[in-house]
Amino acid sequence: MVVALMFATAAPAFAAKPSHGGGGGGGSGSTTTGYDISYPQCGTSFPSSTAFGIVGVNGGLASDLNPCLGPASSYTQSELYWAVATSNGGSSQPKASLYVNTADPGNVYNGSPIADWPTAGTTPDYGTCMMTTVTTSSGTYTVGANSQACAWQYGYNKASQDAAWLTSAAGAINVQSPPTSVPTSPGSYPWWLDVETANTWQSGTTGQAMNVADLQGMIAALKAASVATVGAYSTSSQWNTITGGTTSASGSLWQIPNWIPGARTLSGAKSNCTQTSFTGALSISVTQWASHPDGDYAC
Repeated sequence: MVVALMFATAAPAFAAKPSHGGGGGGGSGSTTTGYDISYPQCGTSFPSSTAFGIVGVNGGLASDLNPCLGPASSYTQSELYWAVATSNGGSSQPKASLYVNTADPGNVYNGSPIADWPTAGTTPDYGTCMMTTVTTSSGTYTVGANSQACAWQYGYNKASQDAAWLTSAAGAINVQSPPTSVPTSPGSYPWWLDVETANTWQSGTTGQAMNVADLQGMIAALKAASVATVGAYSTSSQWNTITGGTTSASGSLWQIPNWIPGARTLSGAKSNCTQTSFTGALSISVTQWASHPDGDYAC
């Protein structure tokens, strides 16, 4: 599984951080396979050649920036620059893509209000995010309602922050006048939403509806930043647990591209291209196998 990111809550819930089992095939110099890297690979050696690279924007918490997305004095390499400059474009995937963490904690988590849960905002489908009061063992607080409207706005805010971080990181790279210029527009890249049950989600039918709104808000923010393609990294089991399943009534989640983990070898990743899409897409776009770093196959 991709190194999923921890989610920022008042009491952070740890996200999936899978073991990296032995993989095989598609090593350095491959013209058909790629790799995904993020903050755990900061300060390590990146693959010297790849068909495509998928880079994590966040750095352990959804409210944190991956410290080596762009240039930083602590690290000798920018992961974003690696994906753009090293990839040879030998597959159906673009040279560089991005992935971000997702979650929906609601307005209170483990008895504490979520500091960055929205208290206002008008959504296209769910009305207005309104304020309310909640009482916990530690006191009474004014917070945004635990509603689909506020969940949508929460997702929108998180993805907007991610898009701004991308632009800033790319701009900082280009100021250094590298041999390869890095696109600064979020719309220059496909984006993947990392949707895993190890992150913080609301439960039950009502909770699933708010989780769907949260993911729709993220897609809306990326579309507003001119991103043409937004897909989901997940499995059918995890996706259905979080969203309740995707049908044509799921709006912007219906038929988005799928990036599927679970294989331990390149051959297994190739076989996973025949899986049924968990969003109703006609086919699987990318599959992943466990390696160091994780490898990816363009179906």
